[in-house]
Amino acid sequence: MTENAEAIQKTMAIVRELHDSGILDAAESILKAKESVAEVVLGQVSRKEATSLINNLMAAAGVLTAIDPEQTKKLLAGVTIGLEEAKEKQDQKVGVFDLVKALKDPDMNRAIGFGLRFLKGVGKGLKE
Repeated sequence: MTENAEAIQKTMAIVRELHDSGILDAAESILKAKESVAEVVLGQVSRKEATSLINNLMAAAGVLTAIDPEQTKKLLAGVTIGLEEAKEKQDQKVGVFDLVKALKDPDMNRAIGFGLRFLKGVGKGLKE
């Protein structure tokens, strides 16, 4: 019985906090106006833009579940470092010889190779 009493006290404390913050009143108003709120929500969800957004989110979620989280973590870390380096201002013009020289840099070569393999994969995906 003491377990139930403790649970009831905690529940009442939560309800008191919801009441004090005004959330309880807002929830009550929404419940009282549930028909008009549901009508507005359904009207918004059934719009073409909302349907497209939902479909895109579901497709993106499906793709994200297929990607290895470690690979994503590594890629995002690389993007962060790349953005930091890209912020450095350079006034000199990049020429053809600079590009050839960049291929000898292991970091640049790794990124270019990744980009080429990435683009090849995108192309394969677009073919289907």
